[in-house]
Amino acid sequence: MKNKYFILFLPIFFISLVSAQECGITNLASCISESLFNFLLGILNAPIQPLLDLVYYLLTQPVNIDIFSPIWSIIVYILSLFYGMLLMYVGFRFLISGHSVEQREKSKAMLANILIMMVLVQSSFYLYSLAIEVTSSVTTAVLNMVQQNFFLLTIDNIANIGLQFVFLVPYLTSVLITLILLTLRYMIVSAGVILFAVGVFFYFIEPLKEYGKLIINFLFATMSLTFFYAIVFLTSSKLLELVAFQNTKILIMIGAFSFVNLATIFLILFVVIKSALKVASPIMQVVSVVGAVAGA
Repeated sequence: MKNKYFILFLPIFFISLVSAQECGITNLASCISESLFNFLLGILNAPIQPLLDLVYYLLTQPVNIDIFSPIWSIIVYILSLFYGMLLMYVGFRFLISGHSVEQREKSKAMLANILIMMVLVQSSFYLYSLAIEVTSSVTTAVLNMVQQNFFLLTIDNIANIGLQFVFLVPYLTSVLITLILLTLRYMIVSAGVILFAVGVFFYFIEPLKEYGKLIINFLFATMSLTFFYAIVFLTSSKLLELVAFQNTKILIMIGAFSFVNLATIFLILFVVIKSALKVASPIMQVVSVVGAVAGA
């Protein structure tokens, strides 16, 4: 019988050993309960920690674009074939401009744009890599200001403990969605070094300028998503310092992840719709002209 009682009290004995330096005869009951809650939170944080580690990695580590370096070289080589044609076109315009000062100035401006475009296209890989490094460094600096235990379940007070048990599954879901979106962002930014060279080329060609601007804006918006995430997480962590939000930590965390997820999805939809409108606009103009000619 004594052995049975000893086995029953053995877990409590080990729990109390976890906080042996803080526990004593006077606070044994509260110490045991606190250790038990810490043990349970450790179990609950176990599936969250790997996800959070992946999220932190995708937020702070620079995107690897070296894998697309050979493809970038091919794209730049193809684009360089148009340099001669563009220079010949500018020279031809300059010759036929005659005594028109306005046409000569336009030709000079076009020549300057082509030379700038050639330099930027040839160095687009390094410029893109530099932008990634800067974004990563700034994001890391902001995330380092976030409370270390902000993303983990804690035992701050009874209200938080209850809410964390209730909203654990929604919190895991929001973190998982963020991880998926960050993975997609990583893939897009990594492959974006190819599109960046094309976007720069298009930007300096007047009929294609809007397409080039769209590509560049999309890539830099996608690249800077991590900084936006870091700002949202820092702001959310600062909210917990206010008395009004101290009892709703899990809700603040879910709100932060949900907000960045919705903002990312909205950005994707906005870019897709804007791209479709940009592509459809010249097509609709051609259709309207053909319809007018046919009607006449």
